Amino acid sequence: MFYRKKPVIIEAVQWTGDNRKEIFDFCEKSFFSLGNGSSDIQLKISTLEGIMTASIGDYIIKDVDGKFYPCKPDIFKKTYEFVETKEK
Repeated sequence: MFYRKKPVIIEAVQWTGDNRKEIFDFCEKSFFSLGNGSSDIQLKISTLEGIMTASIGDYIIKDVDGKFYPCKPDIFKKTYEFVETKEK
C-alpha cells in the first residue's frame, strides 16, 4: 500500500542568528532561550517532544496544530516549497 502526504501550508521562519525578535514573535510562548553551542548560537524551543535545539540556518516550523519545532534546511527544502499567499 502507498500513501501520499496531504498537501498542507505551514508557516516557517529561518533562524539566522540575527533575527531573535522575529523568531520570538513568531513562536510566541514556545520560544525557550538562546544558548551558545560549540560553534554557533543555538535556539531552544519548547515542543511536544521536549526542548529542541535549532542551530543557525534551521527553519522554525509552525505545524497545522499551531505547535513549533526546528527543521534542518536540507529536510525543509525536500519537504516544503514557497507559496505566495497564506491559506488556511
